[in-house]
Amino acid sequence: MRVIDSHTAGEPTRVIVEGGPDLGNGSLPERLALMKENYDHIRKSIILEPRGSDVLVGALLCPATNPKCSTGVIFFNNSGYLGMCGHGTIGVAVTLAHLGLVSESEIKIETPVGVVTVKMLDKNTVSVENVESHLYRENVSVQIDELGTVTGDVAWGGNWFFLAHQTPVAINLENEPQLRRYAKMIKLELNRNNITGQGGAEIDHIEFFSTAEREGANSKNYVLCPGDAYDRSPCGTGTSAKLAALAAKGLLAENETWVQDSIINSRFEAKYRRTDDGKIIPTIIGKAYISAESTLIFDPKDPFKFGI
Repeated sequence: MRVIDSHTAGEPTRVIVEGGPDLGNGSLPERLALMKENYDHIRKSIILEPRGSDVLVGALLCPATNPKCSTGVIFFNNSGYLGMCGHGTIGVAVTLAHLGLVSESEIKIETPVGVVTVKMLDKNTVSVENVESHLYRENVSVQIDELGTVTGDVAWGGNWFFLAHQTPVAINLENEPQLRRYAKMIKLELNRNNITGQGGAEIDHIEFFSTAEREGANSKNYVLCPGDAYDRSPCGTGTSAKLAALAAKGLLAENETWVQDSIINSRFEAKYRRTDDGKIIPTIIGKAYISAESTLIFDPKDPFKFGI
């Protein structure tokens, strides 16, 4: 199996470009379900040790059903599948450009949760017009023994997020184990209290924010992803969810730039436009770099060929 690795603002993406499973001609959600049911060992073999790590996000390129789209993509990580992945889409775009498969500066990519528009601003810089995003519930509170009352917003940015209004400790790498522990507590308490996204969807991303430390940024964040790995990038879908909350509260104007730094001080720029129904279409700009081209080998005798 041939893969290309990249990182977007520090967060890695591994794109399957040859040798992936044939998922047929159904819709992208149907193909995701088929991969989950019949080919989950492929996800595990690519993402888990000994070939991968908890932080790695995978992307399977597949034919799009929408004739306007250049490709379809299914994203997955160490615990399962993602509807959309902002950093991953930037990584996919830079990978396609690296392979010489992008002939226009603007292309559309089909994901299981909708079509996104990608612009190559240069060989490493990508603009992603994300799926429609919105604030679902405002000022939701849960009780945590160690933290007291924790209040935040529930928002959709391509995945479901709980956007905490305050961070329990300073957002830096030294505090990452504490941030992770507190985020897991919040996620558990949301589940216990049956606090969900729309239609009962699990809120599987927890996001903390603090005042920016670097000049030019509006905020610094910490994002705990499904599978309990933290996002090294500022998180494309998380930043989209944040913009949706800011827009709904009147705290960020249409087409006003929001600069989001991550826990490792990597950066995305973002803005939005409103839709007729009051939701938003976010645009995220970030940089990705190719880090490896590899052929994955599956030895039949290897007891861990499908991951640990």
